[in-house]
This record gives sequence, structure tokens and C-alpha cells, in this order.
Amino acid sequence: MNNLKKKTYRNTPAFMFMAWGSFAFFVTLVLIGLYTLKEPLMVKGYYLMGSVGLISSSFTLAKVIRDNQEDEERYNQFFQPQDLDNQ
Repeated sequence: MNNLKKKTYRNTPAFMFMAWGSFAFFVTLVLIGLYTLKEPLMVKGYYLMGSVGLISSSFTLAKVIRDNQEDEERYNQFFQPQDLDNQ
């Protein structure tokens, strides 16, 4: 009677915690390193800009790679059997 499917996730909660925890830990280490660096504010700002750019581009690159892989799998599921039937 109840046809609702339960939403499932690919990753376990422990793995997600480990991923976000390690991300937060290393961002904290970078910020502590910048705070204790004995250089002018301009140099600290340059390193902070580089770190933020590297982090954001890493997230973007991971999303693009994942999306391309999912698109390739979707193409193989839907179009490959049809292509073989047309030959």
C-alpha cells in the first residue's frame, strides 16, 4: 500500500563525517598557519586568496568529474542498446 521509496545515500554517515571533518581540520590548519606567519599582511592575503581559490576549484573539479562520469553511465544505459539495434 505504501509505495514511497526511502531515500538512500551513496556514502555512509561515518564517511561523510570523516570527509567534512578532515576538510574542516585542514582549513583550520591553513588559517592557523597564516595567522602565525611572520610576514606582512599582503603576503598573508596572497596565501589566503590562493588557498580559497584552490579549495573552491577542487570542489568544482570534483563536481565536473562526477557529473561527466554519471552522464557517461546514463548514455551507456539509454543509448548504447538503441545504437546496436539500429545497425
